[in-house]
Amino acid sequence: MEDQLVVDENRGMEEPLLSDTDNRKGGFRTLPFIIANGALEKLASQGLSPSMILYLTKVYGMKSAHSSNVIFLWSAASNFTPIICAFLADSYFGRFPMIAAGSIFSFLGMFVLWLTAMIPQARPFCDEISGHCDAPSTSQLLLLYSSYAIMSVGSGCLQASYLAFGADQLYRKNKSNSGILDSYFNVCYISAALGTLVGMSCIVYIQDRMGWGMGFGVPVALMFLATITFLSASPLYLKSKPSKSWCAGLVQVVFAAYKKRHTQIPFVGTSEMYHHENESPCTLPSNKLRFLNKACIIRNSKEELTLDGKASNPWSLCTVEQVENLKALIRIIPLWSTGILVSASLSQSFYVLQVASMNRHLTSSFEVPAGSFSAIIVVSLIIWIALYDRLILPLASKCRGKPTRLCAKTRMGMGILCCGLSLAVSAIVEGDRRALAIKEGFSDNPNAVVSMSAFWTLPRYILFGIAEALNAIGQIEFFYNELPKAMSSVATSLLGLNSSIGNLAASFIMTTVDNLSKSVGVKSWVSSNINEGHSDYYYWLLSGLLFANFLYYLACSKSYGPSNEESVGRANAEDYKNTAN
Repeated sequence: MEDQLVVDENRGMEEPLLSDTDNRKGGFRTLPFIIANGALEKLASQGLSPSMILYLTKVYGMKSAHSSNVIFLWSAASNFTPIICAFLADSYFGRFPMIAAGSIFSFLGMFVLWLTAMIPQARPFCDEISGHCDAPSTSQLLLLYSSYAIMSVGSGCLQASYLAFGADQLYRKNKSNSGILDSYFNVCYISAALGTLVGMSCIVYIQDRMGWGMGFGVPVALMFLATITFLSASPLYLKSKPSKSWCAGLVQVVFAAYKKRHTQIPFVGTSEMYHHENESPCTLPSNKLRFLNKACIIRNSKEELTLDGKASNPWSLCTVEQVENLKALIRIIPLWSTGILVSASLSQSFYVLQVASMNRHLTSSFEVPAGSFSAIIVVSLIIWIALYDRLILPLASKCRGKPTRLCAKTRMGMGILCCGLSLAVSAIVEGDRRALAIKEGFSDNPNAVVSMSAFWTLPRYILFGIAEALNAIGQIEFFYNELPKAMSSVATSLLGLNSSIGNLAASFIMTTVDNLSKSVGVKSWVSSNINEGHSDYYYWLLSGLLFANFLYYLACSKSYGPSNEESVGRANAEDYKNTAN
């Protein structure tokens, strides 16, 4: 019997009503396989990305600006594909097939990348003594880029479905406690963060000490293990049927509003004039973005409605709920766009080149790999979240004598400021590092290591971690609270789209700076030889853009008005004040 789907009003999630046969499937016993699959994928993928710029510059002989752009595009594709994969999973294939396909694609992509390190003919020849590399051939680049494309598809399929698929396993005939789902999402987040941390430290260390063949082979083995582990539990999983996607409803509103573009919108309307679901609390559209209200106006009930009150053609007549869903999505776009530059700054692979040119010795015999410094972002993020939840908020609440917390919009703005401050710190450190490199006679040697400690870059990574914890998590909470519960899947996908466009923006900024700085007759600011370039100027530019972005955020925030969270907070404050009086 096919699963029927109902909506959990508390969480806006689809809940399968199960048959007796399906009652024997799902449950907690399936979660270790699902969580392990997501964590191992993070471990493998995040173990590849930090040192990728070193692989492209040293093995493929690419310029730093070119290799950075390649990594930007790869990251952009990996962050954009989850939206497409989520649509396909919800509308056509279902979540289990999508996760299975994602695991296989991720394994194949990593395997192809490993082949480029293992087969000498698959990469250009490089002289280890002089450091000179032949230009890669078209076939060699095609093999390299195909590995990135396959990994992007695999990552998109996994990230789009594995969280929701795990939540599906916790539903039974009697609805599970929502607190169990909250705990599940927390465990998933922690496991993904730990996977990222191990990947950025241990896998990067293997690449640095044992070479690219072993360094790329370990992620292949881990992804193979993740795939086998997930598929082996296939008989245990509860597999829901795909249902109608939210995306179709939004597109229908646009089409219907365009078809009825000549229809007059009444200033005073009644519920009978608009099409809405039976017993729906939303019977009248809002006055914001009024032109979209035309999509739900009933012009001729006999022609546009069936006997049971449904729209005879959903592409000509939509419900009030569909119209309001699209309005909510459109209204948050300006605030959503303020996170693009934050994502662009966090995704800069140029930081690794700076760290690689500095003294990275923790002890006389142990040197920290350059790519592993990115793990500090994850550590800083986890520590900040723990301090915020367990120390800062309880202490603030105790001092004020009432529950206290920062609203999502405030945290988003603070995250932008922290990110801008981190770039300013980076510029100061880089200016000192470059001056020392010139003083020590390394201006013509791009591979030289100056005597300055790489641990001077720790403040940058710490601030990046705090910025991501504030801005990224604030965005997710803001989108989730502002969008209707039926669109919760949209809310969780918007941050990934933000990261995707952020990577494209980073690539555009990098290319523009490279071309403009060379056009005025000086060395490129983002030269492969960072001792000759001026990456400190580049960091100052990014810092200035982020502070300008903060002003843009303030304007968008004021234009948006109070959020649902702020409205509830003000109402509670009034109640508290009245009670105190």
